[in-house]
Amino acid sequence: MGSVRGAVVVAVALAAVLGGCAKSADGDGRNTSSASPAAKGEGAKGTARASGGSIGAAGSACELPVRFDIAKDWKAKAIDAEAELSKASKGSDGDLSGSLADAFLRQGPVTAACEIDAKPAGNIGFLRVWTGRAGKADAGSVLREFVAAEDNVSTEKYHSFRTASGVTGVEVEYLYTSKLLDETKTETALAVSTPDGPVVLHLGGMDTEEHEAMRPAYELAKQTLQLT
Repeated sequence: MGSVRGAVVVAVALAAVLGGCAKSADGDGRNTSSASPAAKGEGAKGTARASGGSIGAAGSACELPVRFDIAKDWKAKAIDAEAELSKASKGSDGDLSGSLADAFLRQGPVTAACEIDAKPAGNIGFLRVWTGRAGKADAGSVLREFVAAEDNVSTEKYHSFRTASGVTGVEVEYLYTSKLLDETKTETALAVSTPDGPVVLHLGGMDTEEHEAMRPAYELAKQTLQLT
């Protein structure tokens, strides 16, 4: 029983790290660079498409192999996955805690690196950034492995894209069905290759309605995506 109880504690803690009921970043998470000129306009759904600055560069809330604009009022917070995994593996439940941590912090070939919280802007959901090690895997293969690792997905639709800055990648929209809630919702993700390894941006949401409400913020990130 103690082992199970400890595992639950770890699961709750990691859920907080990856979103659940986590508090968004405070002033220290504010962005250090200005918004891209093309991203300052209002979107069809109000200010969701207006930029609140960029992340990814050195000194920003999340230092990444890419940089992009985040929507106004969304808050970015870095995730130190290796530290969380190490902490969990040394917990009282040992392998069980480590397995739970791995399930929360790794998905396919990539590891959680940053989450951008929509709650301060009035939505329930996150745009999450996952990164992988440098290697020969192309963006399409990485994205397919990422989606396959989520389980319970269907109707995947993949296509290539190219940003205004010349960054190319692969994007997917699919349905995810929660066995626990017996509910199906839309999710979207993209992957790009960089000299430092692959990067995946994933937009989930509480349900499809929330997902669609947050799509302008995802599109903003995609349109302004550049290598750092």
